[in-house]
Amino acid sequence: MPNKEDIALMSHLMRRAGFGATRDEVERLAEQGYEETVEQLINPTAPPVDEFLLWRYHPITEVPGGAADPGQANWLYQMVNTERPLEEKLALFWHHVFATGNAKVDNCNHLLEQIQIFRDIGMGNYRNLLVEIAKNPAMIFWLDNNENHRNAPNENWGRELLELFSLGVGNYTEKDVFECSRAFTGWTIGAKMPRFPYGRFPWTFEYRPEDHDFTEKTFLGHTGNFNGEDIIDIVVQQPACSKFIARHLYNFFVADEPQVPAWNIEEPRDPEAVETLRETFVSSGLEIKPVLRTMFNSDFFKESTYQKVKSPVEVVVGTLGLTGDLAGPDPRLEGMGKEPGYMGQAILDPPSVEGWHTGKEWINSGSLVKRVNFVADRVSNTELPGVKSIIKRVAESNGSAMTAEALVDQCLDLMGPIEMGEHTRRELLSHAESEGSISWATEEDYARSSRRVGDMLALIAATREYQFG
Repeated sequence: MPNKEDIALMSHLMRRAGFGATRDEVERLAEQGYEETVEQLINPTAPPVDEFLLWRYHPITEVPGGAADPGQANWLYQMVNTERPLEEKLALFWHHVFATGNAKVDNCNHLLEQIQIFRDIGMGNYRNLLVEIAKNPAMIFWLDNNENHRNAPNENWGRELLELFSLGVGNYTEKDVFECSRAFTGWTIGAKMPRFPYGRFPWTFEYRPEDHDFTEKTFLGHTGNFNGEDIIDIVVQQPACSKFIARHLYNFFVADEPQVPAWNIEEPRDPEAVETLRETFVSSGLEIKPVLRTMFNSDFFKESTYQKVKSPVEVVVGTLGLTGDLAGPDPRLEGMGKEPGYMGQAILDPPSVEGWHTGKEWINSGSLVKRVNFVADRVSNTELPGVKSIIKRVAESNGSAMTAEALVDQCLDLMGPIEMGEHTRRELLSHAESEGSISWATEEDYARSSRRVGDMLALIAATREYQFG
């Protein structure tokens, strides 16, 4: 049996590199070993989620069209049911970096195509990912590159490529934005067939040489007849690029940073850690897998517990996984896809190209209540299979009877493990003691004590400590 420290470390890894894991899964992985688990996360062998099963029961999620709701349900289903958790978590990371929203695109099936790109090559080469995103119809429409013409350049894509996707504010000039935009003229969307009578047809990338500016351009100190791929090749060679991506990875997986627009004036909270990730990124030829391996095996990652506020998606998906709720097709799926949005993170529909503000900005008076209620409603439901498993472990840990202190400690352990502040722990203990002794001796005792475990789990869900990933 793994010791408590191994269990805590593996739980930490699975929360950050995925969306959490049940205690049974954590114990199995801890027995297997930390570094081997990291390798399995980075190089998964399990099959992808069976989308045909999803489409059979929820056909609207196959080509969800204009409304975001079915697309959100599709992705939530993938996140809850995947056996390739890091692949899905990294897709969420890139969705945050390359934030693209259905509020404008109004074709949610194209956003799901973009998410599939993140799954397919998100752990591969960053330069190649930039090229694919530049050709992605949802991104082209989102940032108006279909309006970027030889005789009338549109700077929207060029600006965000430099500001939010690769370099960050302060590492380019307005002239660079203009020249970058000229290089991407002619990169557009091909006309698609009308949807009637056969349904929606996909957008496709189209390069139109007659609309491309073939004249000389000067960009970031380089001069030539550049096209879009040439621009990307120059961008990824900039020192600012590797640091920008390293800091993004640190912010998402390790510890909360200031918001992205402040990065040109605020140093990273751990410059040495970011530099380690940056050096690995550069030395690997801009491959993402080696950076992930370095990060997850590092001391700064292993010691980063309670340094990140859980995102709404992490709250929802982690809770559903812990409790065994909504596993497989379910009539509630489409409604459940909206839940992260009620907490401030509407997947497939970020508020702007900047993505979401993270960390403590996830928390306000409305979103906090929604978070707590969502988790509490499920962990207190003693009919859910994951909650039953927790109750069974609690019941078996102390024989036919247990103290209030043991109840609190067991619930904290199985919900995390969570290191609770002394004041909060006393409050939990006071509540446990107020309801008298705890017995598992008879069927009636078991039912009563099961309810008390559910109540304790719900109280833990409301604590400050639980809200940290």
